[in-house]
Amino acid sequence: MHKSEKKSKFTLLRRFLPYYKKYKWILMFDLLCAALTTVCELVLPMIVREITGSATAGTLAASLVWKCGILYICLRIIDAAAYYYMASVGHVMGSRLETDMRRDFFGHLQKLSFSYYDNAKVGSLMSRLTSDLFDVTEFAHHCPEEFFIAGIKIIVSFIILCTMSVPLTLIIFAVVPPMAVVLSIFNRHLRAGFRDSRKQVGELNSQVEDSLLGIRVVKSFANEEIEKKKFGKANEKFLSIKSRVYHIMGGFHASTRLFDGLMYIVVVIAGALFMLNGGISPADFVAYLLFVSTLITSIRRIVEFTEQFQRGMTGIERFCEVMDTDPEIQNAKNAMPIGRVDGNISFKDVSFRYETENQNVLTHLNLEVKAGESIALVGPSGGGKTTLCSLIPRFYDVTSGSILIDGKDIRQVTLDSLRENIGVVQQDVYLFSGSIRENIAYGKMDATDEEIRAAAKLAGADSFIEALPNGYDTYVGERGIKLSGGQKQRISIARVFLKNPPVLILDEATSALDNESERLVQQSLEKLAKGRTTFTIAHRLTTIKGADRILVLTENGIEESGTHEELMKKGGIYSELYHLYATV
Repeated sequence: MHKSEKKSKFTLLRRFLPYYKKYKWILMFDLLCAALTTVCELVLPMIVREITGSATAGTLAASLVWKCGILYICLRIIDAAAYYYMASVGHVMGSRLETDMRRDFFGHLQKLSFSYYDNAKVGSLMSRLTSDLFDVTEFAHHCPEEFFIAGIKIIVSFIILCTMSVPLTLIIFAVVPPMAVVLSIFNRHLRAGFRDSRKQVGELNSQVEDSLLGIRVVKSFANEEIEKKKFGKANEKFLSIKSRVYHIMGGFHASTRLFDGLMYIVVVIAGALFMLNGGISPADFVAYLLFVSTLITSIRRIVEFTEQFQRGMTGIERFCEVMDTDPEIQNAKNAMPIGRVDGNISFKDVSFRYETENQNVLTHLNLEVKAGESIALVGPSGGGKTTLCSLIPRFYDVTSGSILIDGKDIRQVTLDSLRENIGVVQQDVYLFSGSIRENIAYGKMDATDEEIRAAAKLAGADSFIEALPNGYDTYVGERGIKLSGGQKQRISIARVFLKNPPVLILDEATSALDNESERLVQQSLEKLAKGRTTFTIAHRLTTIKGADRILVLTENGIEESGTHEELMKKGGIYSELYHLYATV
């Protein structure tokens, strides 16, 4: 798995900005509205200055007051309309950005290889997919607005204040650099705190998911208190991280208030002294105070937005971490669809080891399998049986050597076309939340009701499905919890019947079933395997006696090969395993 390094804000923003492209006109109009909302705040001090100046000079007239009042009311109406657009359409734009990012994120998760999920925590990924991207939504909408508004106010205020008194303006703005330095220090700590907080939320989600999915095991061992303690430990750690973040945030806001007060007292004292010396008129001094108030309000809004900004940047960073993880299994540049295969499979000097291990699981393995041949794999645990089968559909790639289907290297054909030719029935059946019909149709999404029923009949599932209250529309519950192990397995077999692949992998498909369920499922599997190139991994060796060839796979490779009768006569490893486990 590719580990993303800590990225600078500039790098993260550069990665995020392309998501605005689809909505550039909405964004531009949103920023125009943001500019309009600043007009009232900038015009009000000028109106007060005009009225105060006229009053001081003794030339104030009612007509001027009415004109100023009507102008300000008109501006407020424009302000309200602009603010409505920002609060509604602007927020919708942020939600659309979130939707686009979530789509890309989920799409990338679908591309990632088995090796990624061997180490990833689903709860953490869920946290990135939901809460992280919600923070990005708020960031996407408010970030351009807040910085644009603040930029206009600060620049315009600076220019206008300079027209009144350049020395006083420079004195006030001298407070800004040290303020920026102090706040940037707090910013760095805030971002680190939010990153730790988000990471711990993912850990907390993983803890909850693990406990709730295993609730039957928890209750069967009466270990509710242990789960509470585990959750409590993770929860307390989250509290500790949040407390640290809030202390940093407290220092951040306290520093802001301190600098606010400093700027106010500087303008009051320095402005009063300038006014005493004739350096500024009373009307300009009043306008100055209002402009400085607007300036400080703008800085405060930026400061307050910083928390949201840091949450958004953390969300973008965690989004990029996953998006920058390259799928280990990808189509080659010149990969071509393989079409419907016959099912001839060749292993040429194949070696394989998992990324986290130093020792090979398979070493220089050679194997030729003819189309329609039934191959059974037996041997001790850890011998590489499941690994060998996982290499055929490229769930993992060989470390060295090659695997050929109908003479074509599987790395030179497209993944979709390869996997369309391969059906897998596993010991741990996964049924999606939904109806039985939807779960069977997963093997062929455009299947008709007749095709679904035909597949169910071939799998020996039609009779028990029809006996259910809602038949094929029966809701199976999360992970198929409402069905027995044998029923779930027969639905998974029906799914493969519907897919109708020329190559079949049966990975201990009956080992978790009772005898009666195993008998029924075994009958279904025999029907399914007929005429297909089949690889069967079996724990109960009685189920593979009829295989065309049985391979005994150990850490030393293929140690024995032959039919059941040939291997029993040989009296080697297979014979020993058969006598030990045949009736298990």
